[in-house]
Amino acid sequence: MKTYHQIVRDLCQVYPEGEARAMARWLCEECLGLSQTDLLLDKDNHLSADDLVIIKEITSRLLQHEPIQYILGTVDFCGHRFMAAPGALIPRPETAELVSRVLASLAPPASQDTAPLRILDIGTGTGCIALSLALALPGAQVTAWDVSEAALAIARENDRRHPEAQVVFELEDILHPRPTERQWDIIVSNPPYVRQSEARAMEKRVLNYEPHLALFVPDADPLLFYRAIAQFARQHLCDGGQLWLEINEALGAETAHLIEENGLAGAEVLKDIHGRDRMLHAINLKKHR
Repeated sequence: MKTYHQIVRDLCQVYPEGEARAMARWLCEECLGLSQTDLLLDKDNHLSADDLVIIKEITSRLLQHEPIQYILGTVDFCGHRFMAAPGALIPRPETAELVSRVLASLAPPASQDTAPLRILDIGTGTGCIALSLALALPGAQVTAWDVSEAALAIARENDRRHPEAQVVFELEDILHPRPTERQWDIIVSNPPYVRQSEARAMEKRVLNYEPHLALFVPDADPLLFYRAIAQFARQHLCDGGQLWLEINEALGAETAHLIEENGLAGAEVLKDIHGRDRMLHAINLKKHR
């Protein structure tokens, strides 16, 4: 039996067939250098013993629900390839949508003399949001915060892999931010928002492998990060500055109310490509308060 079909058959023990096929293609491409055309030409029938050992080991790890992104150590996001490792959440398509929304909201600079755009990414994880924005906006001054040293180590490695991006990574806890006079034009964040009670419905590959620090919030106060971010943004977004957030789909209205209650205007919940409430946009109107 061809290696690709063997991988699919093995993975179907724990994954839906479509997902098993996608992972098998990914493994063949990343580990064996085989394209989909190569698979159609049966090139996976002539593998070395070493290749077969590698595939067997990876398949075994996948059957234990270990995320394929952590196994391979990479993930594609917004057209770029980033390192993925257990110290930070795996970047997801919904977060890439958030980046796209931020970029779409920006008007072209009026002139070359326009001041550089100042962007803050709170809870940067792998650095995928900050780096993708920096890569798309040459000249922007991008700062990225995280409370986790492990996450920052991954983010800085991703920064090293994309030297054309200009991002400053800093250890900072948004729940207890240090005093600063800095101002930003855009604050963006994908903070922890999964309630502890929602854990039972999560996939094992998320629950058992991704960092809980970046995932969970207490049921008693599920919006604590949004409250802290809104209060910080009210003080540190410039007049007319934008706040962009990824949110819990079950708490869209509550999150919008909290954001406006803390002084920002026009809080709007936006849906992702699956029709779920997933993003929120608001503006800081300092001069009109």
